[in-house]
Amino acid sequence: MGRFVPLSIPNFEGNERKYVDDALDQGWVSTGGAYITELEEKLAEFLQVKKTAAVQSGTSALHLSLIACGVQPGDMVIVPTLTFIAAVNPVRYQFAEPVFMDCDDSLCMDPLKLRRFCENECVTEDGQLKHRATGKTVKAIVVVHVFGNMADMEAIMDIAQEFHLKVIEDATEALGTQYTKGRYAGKFAGTIGDFGAYSFNGNKIITTGGGGAVTAKDPTEVEHLKYLSTQAKDDPHFYIHNEVGYNYRMTNLQAALGVAQMEELPEFIHRKQKNYGLYQQLLQEFSGGTLLSFREGTSSNQWFYSLKLDMEKLQGKNMRDVITTLQERGVQTRAIWGLIHEQLPYQDAIAYEMEKAPYYSSCILNIPSSTQITDDDIRFVVEQIKVVFKSGI
Repeated sequence: MGRFVPLSIPNFEGNERKYVDDALDQGWVSTGGAYITELEEKLAEFLQVKKTAAVQSGTSALHLSLIACGVQPGDMVIVPTLTFIAAVNPVRYQFAEPVFMDCDDSLCMDPLKLRRFCENECVTEDGQLKHRATGKTVKAIVVVHVFGNMADMEAIMDIAQEFHLKVIEDATEALGTQYTKGRYAGKFAGTIGDFGAYSFNGNKIITTGGGGAVTAKDPTEVEHLKYLSTQAKDDPHFYIHNEVGYNYRMTNLQAALGVAQMEELPEFIHRKQKNYGLYQQLLQEFSGGTLLSFREGTSSNQWFYSLKLDMEKLQGKNMRDVITTLQERGVQTRAIWGLIHEQLPYQDAIAYEMEKAPYYSSCILNIPSSTQITDDDIRFVVEQIKVVFKSGI
């Protein structure tokens, strides 16, 4: 088999095996054990928050956050269309309706259109935002920090406060991204809104295989989410449950992996940033596209690298052709996501002033970004991209 550079794979070069073996030796492998508590404490310390709760996935973190926001059947939740569908599906778990918002040039939610929607399509009644056409209550905004790029949280939080909306930050791709300037200087993605969700899926900057975490502005809310994630047990000995709970708690085996990964997180962020810098340098003169930058005034974990391609130079070929050809040449890449408002389950939902999301969804190519990628690998990737564009596929 020839040379192959994968897109984004986990990196286990620390104490992962040692801690997992320890959890096995102790016999604590399920949703109880010291590693779960340790991971929660390490996350809280890193994020500079009081509490976090370790859960089964970023999706479960988002679902629990929506429950805590009081999202009920028939309510509306404003969501981005340019994101992974897991950011939106939990809205439907609550039998609520998503309202899809366009992105700006950061690939994150456009706050200008968000404000226009709230001002022009809604009215405030008794301290709640009501959608004029349907009369439904708009309860919350789910903001996704796409590919580790911070959304414009200053503008979004101002809008949320003005229109009485809760803010759930989907920071599943942005663990370690933070503001360095402005009102939220020093604040990490996921710690600015009312709730913050994180993912430790296999392709994320750290991984527990599957898994995630949730935090909240109010630490008592975190305790409630932890309670809900363990089937809402009020008396575990006599099995008394006073709320509907969920099987959303992280296992001790996963957490053991996570504790080791947290030890490596600062180094992983450093490598992501260094590797992005090399890509930026090598692609500076590339006529076939532009490497997207990250928001000024922030320090991003730079989890994923997005190459905006000049599709007109492909002589009628499309993104699938690019991905397939690069795969054959030993480079794994991927397209951005199919827009969620165009997906079959959501075609009847409101999609507000879509303009930039359709454009970016057609021309963004994600290129290899693993933390163990070498400088030579990066040079190989860029070389293959240039060859593909030169040949017109």
